[in-house]
Amino acid sequence: MFDIQLPAFLEPVINTFRYAPLVIQLAMIFIVIAALGTLLAYFSILRNRYLGNRRDKRLAKLLPKIDSLIIDEVLTHPEADTLPADQVVLNLDAFQELPLDKKWARTALTERIIHFRRNVRGNMGLLLRSLYMQLELDKDAMKKMKAGHWEKKVQALTEFTSMNMSVADVTILPLTNSRNRELRAAARHAYIKLSKNEPFKFFDVVTEPLLMWDQVELLRIISTTEDIAIPNFARWVTYSSNKSVVSFCLKLIVHYNQLPAVPAVIKLLDTKDHYLRADAINCLGKLRVPDVEDKLVSIYSTQPLHCQIEILKAIGRISSGRHIDFLKLEFLHSTDFDLRKSAAKSLVKNDWIAQQVIEELMATATPENLRILKHCMNPLIKY
Repeated sequence: MFDIQLPAFLEPVINTFRYAPLVIQLAMIFIVIAALGTLLAYFSILRNRYLGNRRDKRLAKLLPKIDSLIIDEVLTHPEADTLPADQVVLNLDAFQELPLDKKWARTALTERIIHFRRNVRGNMGLLLRSLYMQLELDKDAMKKMKAGHWEKKVQALTEFTSMNMSVADVTILPLTNSRNRELRAAARHAYIKLSKNEPFKFFDVVTEPLLMWDQVELLRIISTTEDIAIPNFARWVTYSSNKSVVSFCLKLIVHYNQLPAVPAVIKLLDTKDHYLRADAINCLGKLRVPDVEDKLVSIYSTQPLHCQIEILKAIGRISSGRHIDFLKLEFLHSTDFDLRKSAAKSLVKNDWIAQQVIEELMATATPENLRILKHCMNPLIKY
């Protein structure tokens, strides 16, 4: 029906392909695909380099203008030191000379405002935030929040957090439980920083485990956020069904020395999860709760190894001196090296009353036990 005329130089290739064995035909097809793929890859690389070079040239001209305007119109504003930020009138006309109708220019301006705001405090930071809002740059971030791609949402959350923008809880809270790890972490960061009511409410809805790196990052955010309302973390220790949340709250109880949470932590000693039980014992030891020592000693023989180690450490941290004989027996008769080391260190921690016991052990211990004692008595070794 359609008579397609091929160039004359292709006819030998077509004839060769037509009469070649199937294996050769497949090989020729793969060679053509590979060659086209390589050409496309090189074309994509060249295109990206060209566009990146154009962008760098435009930014090289624009960024000095942006920095100059921010310094002249905001940071050195004559009324910046005398009036509150909400009463200072900024010269927005100067910024309108920038090509703010272009997306790349607005993005560049936003990044520079955030950069300056990270390096100033007080009224200057509020003025930069006011500039950001008056230029309606926050609308770009809201568009990113509505985008389908998670990277856009992360960029928007980071921008809102940097500018301390108020965002409705219902907008961020669902993202704290996202399947995407980076979006989930950014949403939790933003929720803690921006939520005015309950910055820890996402503990109630989180279903994914809080990984160790997540816990480290959350602790950094919580401890460095100014004017954050710290609740009694015993609430989640008692009611949360997410074990990682409970474990993290135990760490926060220790960090903020929340002694009113002790009864809730003691109840965890009866939990079936021995990892949570070990975390609870660790928490009680670091809080130095003397009333719990007797209970820890009474349950010691029924506990798995890591719980026994935590019990021995807790007795050393509490250092009441009431269970020296228990520590001595564990040091002498335990068959596990970690138990003997923990018992020895706890004896050293109780040296104000166990000095005579330690001297007796030093005189009569086996060579291995003597090395353990000397190791534990070294003040440079952290416990």
